[in-house]
Amino acid sequence: MNFNTIKQNYERKLWGKAMVKMAVQKGVITKEQYTEITGEKM
Repeated sequence: MNFNTIKQNYERKLWGKAMVKMAVQKGVITKEQYTEITGEKM
């Protein structure tokens, strides 16, 4: 799992914001990348 995969999953509506947030909590992506993917600050 990496940034590009997570972004694609979110854009395809396979992942919601909660799943992207979980990736931040697990250290897979940064808070800044969360903002880039979702358009919202974490």
